Amino acid sequence: MIRKIKGKYVVLSEETGRKFGTYNTKKEAVKRLQQIEFFKHLKGKQKKK
Repeated sequence: MIRKIKGKYVVLSEETGRKFGTYNTKKEAVKRLQQIEFFKHLKGKQKKK
């Protein structure tokens, strides 16, 4: 989730509220959020030993 706090865009976890970074533009924040989502889905597809 992206929130605008004090003129900056903050990427937050929806479940825990953990911060994943603060960015000056919304475009940068959206890019980071896409990276996080990619790795979340990648983790679920790994083979279990």
